[in-house]
Amino acid sequence: MSGYVLAIDQGTTSSRAIVFDDRFRVVGLGQEEFRQHLPRSGWVEHDPEEIWRTTLSTMRSALAYSSLSASDLAAIGIANQRETTVLWDRRTGLPIHNAIVWQDRRTSEMCRRLVAEGTEPEITARTGLIVDPYFAGTKIAWLLDNVEGARRLAEDGHLAFGTIDSFLLWRLTGGRVHATDTTNASRTMLFDIEANAWDADLLRLLDIPGAVLPEVRDCDADFGTTDPSLFGVAIPIRGVAGDQHAAAIGQACFRPGMVKATYGTGCFALLNTGSERVASGSRMLTTVGYRLAGRTTYALEGSIFVAGAAVQWLRDELRLISSAPESGPLAENADAEQDVVMVPAFTGLGAPWWDAEARGAIFGLTRRSGPRELARAALEATCFQTSDLLAAMRRDCPQASDTVLRVDGGMVASDWTMQRLSDLLDAPVDRPVVLETTALGAAWIAGQKAGVWPGMDGFAEQWRLERRFEPGMEGAERARRLGLWEDAVRRTRSTF
Repeated sequence: MSGYVLAIDQGTTSSRAIVFDDRFRVVGLGQEEFRQHLPRSGWVEHDPEEIWRTTLSTMRSALAYSSLSASDLAAIGIANQRETTVLWDRRTGLPIHNAIVWQDRRTSEMCRRLVAEGTEPEITARTGLIVDPYFAGTKIAWLLDNVEGARRLAEDGHLAFGTIDSFLLWRLTGGRVHATDTTNASRTMLFDIEANAWDADLLRLLDIPGAVLPEVRDCDADFGTTDPSLFGVAIPIRGVAGDQHAAAIGQACFRPGMVKATYGTGCFALLNTGSERVASGSRMLTTVGYRLAGRTTYALEGSIFVAGAAVQWLRDELRLISSAPESGPLAENADAEQDVVMVPAFTGLGAPWWDAEARGAIFGLTRRSGPRELARAALEATCFQTSDLLAAMRRDCPQASDTVLRVDGGMVASDWTMQRLSDLLDAPVDRPVVLETTALGAAWIAGQKAGVWPGMDGFAEQWRLERRFEPGMEGAERARRLGLWEDAVRRTRSTF
């Protein structure tokens, strides 16, 4: 059997497909952006049909780019934006509403009510999560209550729920498979991460019929085959993981204490805690890192809602830059005497603050402030937020105290940003040779399950460092800048 594996990397702003060979090299690539729908302030939606069309199109483009045929593929692996919620009619396969995106805050009031009713400690004990609109559970409840006829359809067994992986599996298999993996299930606020099962009490709490839920399988499970009408042959689907979990695997973070951060639309840091479920005292999430061959590995996670999205805002809304890569050189030439600080809480603040009502603010503006200072503030905001996450993880887990941060995602191409990140963390930052770690992780899960790629140890040996960034900022300056950030967050939270 060939060693070629196709990975779907379905993200928040684009769908991508990458073909890897058995030496983990990219031999085929397809990528297409899709629309962001913003019907109200704080609401974010995607068109599931557009996600499906772009996914299918990029798969075909990646195959064409590689000069391979579908019959050359040993397997497909899927990585997906997590928490984004779709409900569709089982009889037609058609969504009943746009997908509600992970960034969406429309269920803030529902979450406040759940907290006021005292339910959060029990939810956290079972799911490892806090109560927040970020997660899929309250999104499902909103759809059932606000889309006409949805609840009746669900009670009659006609509706299917899925995060994006489930929706793509349904479409790829021609409606034969309604399933998800443990990592995606663990992000719904409905899944007991110790029992590895949907929780009946939480379903009752949110009034969600269990009939809508997908079957939960390990990351490296048999997820069926593609319908032959799509590619001419039936291709095995042998791996599924949420994008952040796939990135941790792609970074070979297999040992307890290893941590990675992925910088895309948002930023997500995962710390491997092994077979031990670590309860956070710092408002980090306890989540399933991955589940392979029947064994669960847990992780602590910190979630930043806006990272690269702040740079996109400079480009698309303020029109201060024409492309994201311009931000690094601008930041490098910013006025060192100005302390402009951006708190990019466009959709609230994530960990460790978890303030759904916070909104973005910029502090320290002067008459001389311009594109350079705003670019620096946008990039530095991601570094400040990462510092918050790593500090919280170190409090929760002593294993993280002397860790090296492995990074990936679009923002890590900026040397200035990675150096500032190392400076503010006071820790080394490692950028790998292969930056497509999310897709690579999904591909490895599928490839090793199909028997054409090496196991965990063999894969980890292939990880290669492109550049290590070492901290060079004086301690006093680091403390001063972190103090500016802490003050800005405090003022943002108290203002709104």
